[in-house]
Amino acid sequence: MSATLPGPRRIVCLTEETTEWLYLLGQEARIVGISGYTVRPRRAREEKPKVSAFLNAKIDKILELQPDCVFGFSDLQADIAAALIRAGVQVTVFNQRSVEEIFSMLYQVAAMVGCADDGLARIQVMRQRLEAIRAEVAALVASGKRRPRVFFEEWDEPHISGIRWVSELLGIAGGDDIFPELAVQSLGKHRIIADGAEIVARAPDIIIGSWCGKKFRAEKVAGRAGWQDVPAVKNGQLFEIKSADILQPGPAALTDGVEQMLRIVTRWMRDVAPTLPTACGSQPPEGTLPALGRPGGGDMA
Repeated sequence: MSATLPGPRRIVCLTEETTEWLYLLGQEARIVGISGYTVRPRRAREEKPKVSAFLNAKIDKILELQPDCVFGFSDLQADIAAALIRAGVQVTVFNQRSVEEIFSMLYQVAAMVGCADDGLARIQVMRQRLEAIRAEVAALVASGKRRPRVFFEEWDEPHISGIRWVSELLGIAGGDDIFPELAVQSLGKHRIIADGAEIVARAPDIIIGSWCGKKFRAEKVAGRAGWQDVPAVKNGQLFEIKSADILQPGPAALTDGVEQMLRIVTRWMRDVAPTLPTACGSQPPEGTLPALGRPGGGDMA
């Protein structure tokens, strides 16, 4: 790679989203190391050395690659970042939790590698698609369709509800997160629902599982004690979205992740809701959905 190219030329990506974005920008030659969890794009696993998990990294191996920049994500990688900084490596740690913060991260990375214009163009395409999804959902609601109540389960034992960008994308796709007050909590430990009865009480119409790298088991959810009368269980509305598609705060969530949510939610609105008894179309008990505003209007740990 020519030394005249702007920005870092030897980049290590400690999480998947920056790797995927650099490939989309045609800048994959700059990447010299990736996270072992990377699956998007698939060929990155074959082409790039794997140097980290999420909470730990092979510091010596990273240093052997002589990176001029390392991209990380969140406070959970602070110890990795500190070790690399002490070794003299430039480290950029992003901490995006919302849809808008994801877009900001994408632009910053594009600008750092001299692709600001291409990055902006790609971001605009994603924004336009999100607006089109909003419009599709709005038309369904205007025609009399009800938005479903949705429980997004990021982990099963203990129950952890979805992070902010997931909640926001769910709102854009037509679903109402039943735990919007937890979505604003950046750390998973602050989104734990200690008592599953609270989930039952909020009566989700749909349950979407994304167990952060572990296969979602719908039959396990359906078999939970006391969950038999949950609308989502009664009506077979239990779905998986792979964590690589929704729990990495980057291009995947803004494209494949939200599209999967849209298919699940709009199918319920068009095909499932009309077949349910009238009582199932009533509003949830007062107080179960805090008045914080619809999450789709506007934070993986």
